[in-house]
Amino acid sequence: FYKRVKMALTPASRPKIVKKRTKKFIRHQSDRYDKLKQSWRKPKGIDNRVRRKFRGMYLMPSIGYGSSKKTKHMMPSGFRKVLVHNLKELEVLMMQNKKYCAEIAHGVSSKNRKALIERAQQLAIRVTNPSAKMRSEEIE
Repeated sequence: FYKRVKMALTPASRPKIVKKRTKKFIRHQSDRYDKLKQSWRKPKGIDNRVRRKFRGMYLMPSIGYGSSKKTKHMMPSGFRKVLVHNLKELEVLMMQNKKYCAEIAHGVSSKNRKALIERAQQLAIRVTNPSAKMRSEEIE
């Protein structure tokens, strides 16, 4: 007679994630020319002022901008995600369900997805994309 309450799966610890920089590093002169995309490339020129770190120029990425070891690759929910293609890969997360969550791979069919989601519920593993590739009738 007690209804089973579906609780949200929570991580074992949820430290505050501090990012040293949230803005992207953009490529030198990518704002000036369309042919240069914004994705970062290290300037290599002998006179380049970005490489020589002149004041007021773009910042260059360096190891100091790296995340803390405790919060590296952590999602805002506090979990780290693991890409899962089949049931065997999902069951690897059985003992680590407070640390890692599963993300079902793009190429998994909706039939296999259903089985994965069902098994994840039994093992209390959080799935980041449970409703992907599912029609509204199938979810209910």
